[in-house]
Amino acid sequence: SCTVKTCWMRLPLFKIVGDNLKDRFDGASRVMISNSDRIRGSGNAIISNSASNFVHGPRQGLGRRQRYSFQLKPYNPEHKPPGLKDLVYLEPSPPFCDRNPKLGILGTQGRQCNDTSIGVDGCDLMCCGRGYKTQEVVVVERCACTF
Repeated sequence: SCTVKTCWMRLPLFKIVGDNLKDRFDGASRVMISNSDRIRGSGNAIISNSASNFVHGPRQGLGRRQRYSFQLKPYNPEHKPPGLKDLVYLEPSPPFCDRNPKLGILGTQGRQCNDTSIGVDGCDLMCCGRGYKTQEVVVVERCACTF
């Protein structure tokens, strides 16, 4: 008699994936592209003088990570270069507090906020330091209740 054992990979819980992504997003670093510090090797492969995060090109015979021929350097020279799993960005996001029709940003002025929330709907965050007015509204409605 023989036994068969089958193994397969499973994805982690969606909450774990989301938490991991959020942590990486919060720790994302601004970078700039640098084509310096590189030399050409045989077969048109590009070899980096620094082993940080240089990505080789062209693609033939090179791994999946080695697709492009540029290096990401930290925008702030005092920061360390990003790792392979770090999230990076080239330009900061535009300010969403102020209206910018050219970019399709409506701004947050005049929107209702929740003064007890610490989330994105909270007044401290949504009002962008402009201050806000609180208003208490009492609504009296007739209902068709039967007792």
